Amino acid sequence: MRTTGSRKTTEVPVGNIGIGGRNPVRVQSMADTDTSDVSSTVEQLLSLWHAGSELLRITVNTPEAAKAVPKIKRELLIKGCGAPLIGDFHYNGHILLENNPEAAAALDKFRINPGNTGKGDSRREHFFEICAIAKKLKKAVRIGVNSGSVDEELLSKLERSNAKKKKKTPEDKLLLEAMIASVLSSLDMAFEAGLKKNQVVLSCKTTEPNDLIYLYRRLAERTDQPFHLGLTEAGGGMKGIVWSSVAAGVLLSEGIGETVRVSLTPAPGGDRRDEVYAAKEILESLDIRHFSPRIISCPGCGRTSGDLYRQLAFRIEAFVRERAPEWQKKRKGVENLKIAVMGCIVNGPGESKAADIGISLPGRNENPSSMIFEKGKEVAAVRGGLERLAGEMFRRIESFIDKNYGVRS
Repeated sequence: MRTTGSRKTTEVPVGNIGIGGRNPVRVQSMADTDTSDVSSTVEQLLSLWHAGSELLRITVNTPEAAKAVPKIKRELLIKGCGAPLIGDFHYNGHILLENNPEAAAALDKFRINPGNTGKGDSRREHFFEICAIAKKLKKAVRIGVNSGSVDEELLSKLERSNAKKKKKTPEDKLLLEAMIASVLSSLDMAFEAGLKKNQVVLSCKTTEPNDLIYLYRRLAERTDQPFHLGLTEAGGGMKGIVWSSVAAGVLLSEGIGETVRVSLTPAPGGDRRDEVYAAKEILESLDIRHFSPRIISCPGCGRTSGDLYRQLAFRIEAFVRERAPEWQKKRKGVENLKIAVMGCIVNGPGESKAADIGISLPGRNENPSSMIFEKGKEVAAVRGGLERLAGEMFRRIESFIDKNYGVRS
């Protein structure tokens, strides 16, 4: 299992954890609540943290939001959540941090978009002001360039230079070059402002997977600062998950990336934690990190009757997701547990035997007993519907963990 990228990076301490260096690739998420509403923001941040988010980001865009930050941090600590809290600043970050020193002190990292700190001379001035506060308080900073908010003056300069060339760079490629230039020049400014290498994380995000891969590969050749990965607006549902997985997966498989966020558009009434679950699945699929027991289940075919095995697979997945944080706290190595939920006798018994614990349903018009296997041996034949099968599997999974995974000291 690979826990760090092959690209050697500077370690950046952020609160009680480290990013880059020899640390694991970290999972990050962001609340979508009104930050000034302390109770709802704390509630959502806690849900993201319990789901496995290791870095929690909030919008800090108004004086009211800034005043809420220390209250949010205090409530999180009271609830036992010590995950680093990150403030996301645009346009007025220099003012909010200067006028709200308690908020600046409570945050573990400041996120700055250099394209949104001002225009002309004020852009550099405001950027320096934020860096000065970070330097004084010894806080980490993420310099985050986005394709939708690139430094217009820098882009215009590149466009004027490009217009004079005989062989012109395509417009879409020019935007990417402007983003890279913005990241690197902003990094130089951060150092000029007095920040150290171990205080700066970089990101360079766009909406297109191929562009994201190009950007980070180029940046990886130019700097050893740790990177935060993710499409800036991935979209929702399957599209958002697939596009994010492709983009981050390619880079992570090349050892590029030290934190990752899957920026999903939530479905109406959807679960914000889905972005955390998706990020964890990306890391698990590449054998970079393991967070919870792995569940394999078959896609179904004409040999499976009804959707009983589908319902069972989702019930077991929900059960494992709910119980995994508690198991991980108490049991060593439980994240390596493999569970199989199979629909018929063709591949079902074989896959169930290969798993640590598995169930193989009978399929269509076959023996109505469902076989349960543990460590390659059949241990039970269970008859019944969804509730009977789910209850039996829940009980056996808990028992298997108790017997086979030692208690953490």
